[in-house]
Amino acid sequence: MQAQGMTVTGLMRQSARFNAHRVAIVHGERSLTFAEAWRRGVQMANALLALGLQPGDRVGVLEDNCIDAQDFFAGAAIAGLVRVPLYARNSLESHEHMLGHTSCKAVVVAEKYADEVRDMPQRLPHLKHVVVRDAQYETWLASFSDVDPLIEVSPDDWYIIRHTGGTTGLPKGVAYTHRSWIAAGRDWFYNFPPMEAGDVCMHVGPISHGSGYLYTPTWLSGGTNVLLDHFDADETLQAIADHHVAYMFMVPAMLNAVARNPLVKSLNLSSLKVIQIGGAPIADETALLARSVFGDVLYQGYGQTEALPVCMMGPAEWFSTVEGSQPLRSAGRALPFAYLEIRDPEDSTRVLELGEEGEIAVHCDGQMMGFWENETATAERMTSDGFVLTGDIGKIDANGYLYVLDRKDDMIISGGFNIWPAELENVILNHPDVVEVAVFAIPHDRWGESPAACCVVVEGATVSADDIRQLCADALGSYKKPAEVFFQTTPLPKSPVGKVQRKVLREPYWANMDRRVAGN
Repeated sequence: MQAQGMTVTGLMRQSARFNAHRVAIVHGERSLTFAEAWRRGVQMANALLALGLQPGDRVGVLEDNCIDAQDFFAGAAIAGLVRVPLYARNSLESHEHMLGHTSCKAVVVAEKYADEVRDMPQRLPHLKHVVVRDAQYETWLASFSDVDPLIEVSPDDWYIIRHTGGTTGLPKGVAYTHRSWIAAGRDWFYNFPPMEAGDVCMHVGPISHGSGYLYTPTWLSGGTNVLLDHFDADETLQAIADHHVAYMFMVPAMLNAVARNPLVKSLNLSSLKVIQIGGAPIADETALLARSVFGDVLYQGYGQTEALPVCMMGPAEWFSTVEGSQPLRSAGRALPFAYLEIRDPEDSTRVLELGEEGEIAVHCDGQMMGFWENETATAERMTSDGFVLTGDIGKIDANGYLYVLDRKDDMIISGGFNIWPAELENVILNHPDVVEVAVFAIPHDRWGESPAACCVVVEGATVSADDIRQLCADALGSYKKPAEVFFQTTPLPKSPVGKVQRKVLREPYWANMDRRVAGN
């Protein structure tokens, strides 16, 4: 029997019943009705339970967007398991860490990524099963019962553990309960035009990442989730037209690419109601260009994996003129169900006045209760009164608009992905010619900002910039390699206590800009 209270499982089950004959999911030439998609999810749940997994166990998944991704999305919820998405662009070390520190007992993996995790049970004692979705997957799935096991789930049971970057190079787990995941999706949609049954939401980014926050609300509304397994500007625009897409999520780099694509002039894109922008700052030029191309469909939100969404604004507000404010340069205003404050960076208990600059602190229903099994990191980021310290420096003006001005902790957001300087520095220091290194953000035309590495090398060093980039790409993934690499033999600038001063190194690159974060 389903437990009382709102759960992802219970609400998805209800929507599958009420919308049984509507189209739930589309990928390429394949589509499934709600009834078909739910039946496959039930079979996946029974397959996972047959492995001996128990409700509450963590299960990793490494995949691109596809029909099979929906099988696991629903199946894990039906079985009462906790999803731990791995990100295809991450390194092998990150995959192993995410599976290990969450004590995953199984991992489900697309065949193309199987070699990355196949041997991990030998190194991770909790990991007992690697389920590879190969050519036999459909036959394997069909062999399990389609009778719903009706596992009891509570609103406060863990639902998913998503990962964010770590200052030491190791990702930190952010766990959502069923209650907080529902709240996050509900609040994303708060300012949107109402979604109607049959409306189409398209996902050009992985549903394991930012776009996933729109996936559950679309299912619960009787809408259709259209999945693309990679981003290509031509294909994305064609898919919007072909599927009559109404809702979608994009990082600014994607929006910039489609807005400048010649196809926008020849396709009918009038079905669009919402293009939600998030994941990174957006440049004024990109926002204004996209508005001229797509019309008043742009929405911008502010939040992070640890707490979201906090701010939101639609096109009428984003592109408006407000005395005493600059909505175009802002991250919006606080949602009705979120607290937003500016705290003293040196004393997180002290709330600053409007107009003062400090650390952005937030509190909302869709926030973490702490990092997974990491009390030290939790204590650094959560206040005694339940606020999450974002690590962003900002201010709130007299009209309530939030402006993100800088980052407290040197994090780099490149094309919507978080990159921590320390993780690159740890890799670069493995090169025998490098004795010191500092990584910091510099503006980038395409990605908004990108990492630059300033390396102190030994006399007579032969290391090249390409060597350093390749070292980072091999260890961390191509998207984390530095855009620029500089070499010197003199020591890096340091504070009186010997800490490398990254801000001194990056300041010349931002000297003519009014904020120390960049959009694209």
